[in-house]
Amino acid sequence: MYTTQLQAGQGLVDETRALLKLWQPGMTGQQLFQAALSSGLFTNITARRLRNIVAECFAPRYLASDGRPASSLKTIQDHVTLPELKDLLLVFTCRANEILGDFLCDVYWPRYAGGYMELTKEDAERFVRRAIDDGKTVKRWSESTIRRVSAYVLGCCGDYGLLSAASAGKRRVQSVYLTPLVIAYIAHDLHFSGVNDSALLSRDEWSWFGMGAAEVLDGLKQVALRGWIIVQSAADLTQISWRFKSMEEFCHAVAE
Repeated sequence: MYTTQLQAGQGLVDETRALLKLWQPGMTGQQLFQAALSSGLFTNITARRLRNIVAECFAPRYLASDGRPASSLKTIQDHVTLPELKDLLLVFTCRANEILGDFLCDVYWPRYAGGYMELTKEDAERFVRRAIDDGKTVKRWSESTIRRVSAYVLGCCGDYGLLSAASAGKRRVQSVYLTPLVIAYIAHDLHFSGVNDSALLSRDEWSWFGMGAAEVLDGLKQVALRGWIIVQSAADLTQISWRFKSMEEFCHAVAE
């Protein structure tokens, strides 16, 4: 079901980077809030706002699954480019906020494929209203909530580099290219979450970046050139030999 949780924070890229540095394995959201409050890194926002960022944004996105997302991102964040990190943050934000992933699949990429190079607030509002009509919210949202949530969805896309800054109510679509490192991270994350090799190619995580199974397979073959995996594909069967025994091992390899 769709929620208004994005109103607590959209991409929050800088804040997430700072919180990842403060977070330690086993640390709860409340403990992270206390550490952030006393760190002196967030003097420009109120304690209440900081608490909301940690509880409503950071925790659902990165402390899920016993903190495994935070652990892996903490290990590699100083060893990837900013665009690569934004791509990875987008994955976990979409997992925590279904509305964002669906917007990318239902509006962003179809418009891009159709040759449209701009998205407007009206595009986002139509998507939200259609979702409400389809029963994807617990109750009907007010017009003011529809407008706010639509703006948050577009703002989140902008924070992660998919859209430009707003100008005259429009945002330009910006090209997105997943590097082999990002593809490798997503693939290993899915693998160590229990996704089998064949199912891996058609997971939602790829569709959030406009990739179909054939494009994912091509990307994995690029990853294989780095020696991280071995890909064997024939007809509709894909088998992957995984070099690393855990996500932690993979991330340490990236950080070396």
